[in-house]
Amino acid sequence: MNATVETIRKHVEAQSQFVAKLRSEIGKVIVGQQYMIDRLLVGILANGHVLIEGVPGLAKTTAVKALADAIDCQFSRIQFTPDLLPADLIGTLIYMPKDGEFTTKKGPIFGNIILADEINRAPAKVQSALLEAMQERQVTIGESTFPLDAPFMVLATQNPIEQEGTYPLPEAQVDRFMLKLKVTYPSKAEERDIMDRVDLLHQTTLNAVVGRDEILRARELVNQIYVDDKAKNYIVDIVQATRHPEAFGLNIRHLIEYGASPRATIYLQQAARAQAFLQGEGNVFPNDVKQVAMDILRHRVIVTYEAEAENLTSEDIVRKILETVPVP
Repeated sequence: MNATVETIRKHVEAQSQFVAKLRSEIGKVIVGQQYMIDRLLVGILANGHVLIEGVPGLAKTTAVKALADAIDCQFSRIQFTPDLLPADLIGTLIYMPKDGEFTTKKGPIFGNIILADEINRAPAKVQSALLEAMQERQVTIGESTFPLDAPFMVLATQNPIEQEGTYPLPEAQVDRFMLKLKVTYPSKAEERDIMDRVDLLHQTTLNAVVGRDEILRARELVNQIYVDDKAKNYIVDIVQATRHPEAFGLNIRHLIEYGASPRATIYLQQAARAQAFLQGEGNVFPNDVKQVAMDILRHRVIVTYEAEAENLTSEDIVRKILETVPVP
């Protein structure tokens, strides 16, 4: 087994060279925000969608656009508004009087990297139009179903729901996002760097330094990264602790309305593999699991009214679980 892990590690070292090129190219327009960039890379390597939350002005949209520009792929930006219709996303059938037939007009969802900007400013029926595309990688228009080209990835930004004009996303849709990121303000040094570097009159042009085929090959290698039984049991224990915390000595059952679904277990393993890939490793270590666990679980653990009354969030619950569940 060690020989196999060593072989995988050598392949990872050889095929992960593009990661440095991607980070360097994105760094031309993004100052700091290393956490957000790393998690976007985890998402694209693990074939998962990413939800990014933060107040306006934190470079959420800019980071997604920079990632798309640095990859040779088709990019679509959809600005979500209260009057948006499902057909504006997936497309519609148009009647052609000359032929007496309907033709399909595909929407912007037919791309590789989809930026759903301010996704929670549109009503639920529009958000739900994304569900089939996100889960099945296909879109149905009329009686026809169209597969989406790989790689297909939805990167959605949202403002905190306390802000005016926002709608909470349906739980079923939120669960389709592999990762939910919380973006915070830059440090003092980073903000000074932003002020010095940003030129509003001359926009920086990024070059495509990675091809789609390279991304797809990297995904295949990520799937081969070894996860031993101890790491797998650790992942299952973390997810189980969100449902049955008392089994792990945690007196927080009254604070949890719903625990994480089995999808969280699947995503946690895959994201840990992608994290190992970024570290140049051929197998998953417990620290890889811990690094991505918060982003996998923060939107899947639903707290009770009692927890809200105590000003406790799902992040507080997940943090307590990660501190308590034994690391193998």
